[in-house]
Amino acid sequence: MSLLIVLAALCFLMVVAYRGHSVILFAPLAALGAVLLTDPALVAPMFTGLFMEKMVGFLKLYFPVFLLGALFGKVIELSGFSRAIVAATIRAVGAQRAMLSIVLVCALLTYGGVSLFVVVFAVYPFAAELFRQGNIPKRLIPGTIALGAFTFTMDALPGTPQIQNIIPTTFFGTNTWAAPWLGTAGGLFILICGLLYLEMRRRAAARTGEGYGDPTTLVNEPARFSGDKLANPMIAVLPLLLVGIVNKLLTLWIPAYYGESTRFVPAVIGNPAPVVQEVSKLTAIWAVEGALLAGIACVLLFAWKPVKASFAEGSKAAISGALLAGMNTASEYGFGAVIAALPGFLVVANALSAIPNPLVNEAITVTALAGITGSASGGMSIALAAMAETFIANAHAAGIPMEVLHRAAAMASGGMDTLPHNGAVITLLAVTGLTHRQAYRDIFAITCIKTLAVFVVIGLYYTFGMV
Repeated sequence: MSLLIVLAALCFLMVVAYRGHSVILFAPLAALGAVLLTDPALVAPMFTGLFMEKMVGFLKLYFPVFLLGALFGKVIELSGFSRAIVAATIRAVGAQRAMLSIVLVCALLTYGGVSLFVVVFAVYPFAAELFRQGNIPKRLIPGTIALGAFTFTMDALPGTPQIQNIIPTTFFGTNTWAAPWLGTAGGLFILICGLLYLEMRRRAAARTGEGYGDPTTLVNEPARFSGDKLANPMIAVLPLLLVGIVNKLLTLWIPAYYGESTRFVPAVIGNPAPVVQEVSKLTAIWAVEGALLAGIACVLLFAWKPVKASFAEGSKAAISGALLAGMNTASEYGFGAVIAALPGFLVVANALSAIPNPLVNEAITVTALAGITGSASGGMSIALAAMAETFIANAHAAGIPMEVLHRAAAMASGGMDTLPHNGAVITLLAVTGLTHRQAYRDIFAITCIKTLAVFVVIGLYYTFGMV
């Protein structure tokens, strides 16, 4: 019965998300409904002590990233830099290769360490302009961004600094470059299959005469550049490159400057307890925030006049978008925490542990828990915290290197996590102004390719001994 309650809550949230209802409203209802059916006395304590605690904790850490990411995307749009880069891209590769261009830009940013949430805000103005000029349906933008930002550069390619590739290192004693050949092979499989799928969808739309869409009915359309002259493409791309470079430099400099922890006294009156913070847990967030501020400053430096003309209204729209995206994702985070605390979740975890093959067991367990919680990092953390010792023991018995365990777990986390209730999916759709009905099909197809890639990698290891 406890298992059915967990599955019912998950299915309910996926259905309401797909139908376009607010996850901010229905995530707590779904979570607390499951608690009500499990132990009614825990509804209020779970709501304040777990759901709200996790939701607010997420916002405390990540809302500045959402806000600065949205503002960065908006000034890129208002400055005309997005149109300049699009014009240069069309000249270089042709309008019909718009999807390849967006995938590569997303991949460059995420592999450079930029958060995938930031990538969504930053790349959308480019994508909208490029798809509009290429007359490619807007509904294909989310699938294209998802392929570039949520897949091979997130957890497959060796060395990627995304959190999904970092979490396994603490459990298996590996580093982010674990299983480089397997990771590269898996990444190429995802990239090639994903591009073939998107190209098939573009051609199908072209055969029916479907274009970008009616501008009067589309939502969250980036404002068209009103200036007379486009910026030089090299200057236009500079803010994007600067974000990646500054993010990398600050990631190295912040721990060196602050050390392992930092502390300060929060008031000058009385004797308040000092605030102590672990720098290692905040470095990535501080680095991204600093990088985004540098990117915004760079845009303002080179395009002050066009940005100034529309900044008041544009910044309001950016802040509204950041609030919606942040609250959506935070609600999902709270939902996942509540579900993971219910007995039915333990039933799922125990059932998955019965799969005999160590790598297949790990892959299915991680991707299933990531799907249930709606979070790649959350599902993998739960799975490895509960079962890492079992995975390691089984791998040692079978002679499987820890590097292979690392790569399989990382890639599996980014598979079925992108179900309709996933925070990144909801953020992507909110930013692009599209609904699940319009665009989720392509995101799900990319998800299936991503999930299949894990088992391709496992097959390559068993067939060729590739690591």
